Amino acid sequence: MSTSRTTPAPVRGGTASSPHAATSPGRGSINPSPPVQVRRRYTRAVLFFVLPFSTLFGLFAVIPIAYAVVQSLFIVQRTGTFGRAREVFGGLTQYGRVFSDVPFWTSVGRVLMFGAVQVPVMLGLALLFALLLDSGLVRGRWFFRLAFFLPYAVPGVIAAIMWGYLYSPQLSPFTAVTSNVDLLSADLVLWSMANVVTWVYVGYNMLIIYSALLAIPPEIYEAAKLDGAGPVRTAISIKIPLILPALVLTTVFSIIGTLQLLAEPQVFRSFSSAVSSTYTPNLTVYSTSSVPNFNLAAAFSVVLALSIFLLSFTFLRFTQRRGIR
Repeated sequence: MSTSRTTPAPVRGGTASSPHAATSPGRGSINPSPPVQVRRRYTRAVLFFVLPFSTLFGLFAVIPIAYAVVQSLFIVQRTGTFGRAREVFGGLTQYGRVFSDVPFWTSVGRVLMFGAVQVPVMLGLALLFALLLDSGLVRGRWFFRLAFFLPYAVPGVIAAIMWGYLYSPQLSPFTAVTSNVDLLSADLVLWSMANVVTWVYVGYNMLIIYSALLAIPPEIYEAAKLDGAGPVRTAISIKIPLILPALVLTTVFSIIGTLQLLAEPQVFRSFSSAVSSTYTPNLTVYSTSSVPNFNLAAAFSVVLALSIFLLSFTFLRFTQRRGIR
């Protein structure tokens, strides 16, 4: 008995194909979008997110800085004693006056001395409070986080007025202290302002450091505990080295804020005669613009901004060479 085999009919073109071959997905059947379309889509997405910030940054940072630089290149001239004032291009004349202004550079040295003492004390307290909150020894962490951060919610001017009343011998409720120690004298008023700044910003810096502590993986603490490390050893050998980038960030912010000190000395001028109109660099800029001499004030501002940039950049380069990123 013979068995017959059915031979499929040949397909025009010389090859046989399954009826599902045209529709079955193959390994390379999904073609990626053309690279040009992908780049355009990504570019539109980037512009969508970057444009609002860039617009605000240009309006409130780049344009004012450029305007200050332009204004610093002009001087005011008058024809005669009571002639009409007019601005003329003066080149670097205003900058020559800035670099020969002794009170301005004295104020710069004053705030640098202020920062050399106040910044380490403030960041040391912030680090200590953050480590205590992260140690598990403190109950009611939410309360202490709020209590430490609350002074930062007080505007700087209000804080300076409040502490000014506390320092004043005639107004302070602590007359036993203020009557014997003049906290508003020429020798102590700078450190009285340092106390105000520390009180305001300790909580702010503590939250930055505490957030960095919360980002450390718990497995590291478990390994340290298995090795026999106690809470103090864990804090010194593990926590502090791992949060050094956060400490660098808070230090840079503090350096910038120190050289921009304005609200506290301006308020303390009402309480102490030791605070002059050129007590800090920013107060010098403010007083000069009130004369008014906007061109010289602009030159002061440009030099101060460059000084802040150089000091911050130098500190960052120093930390990067030490391997802190």
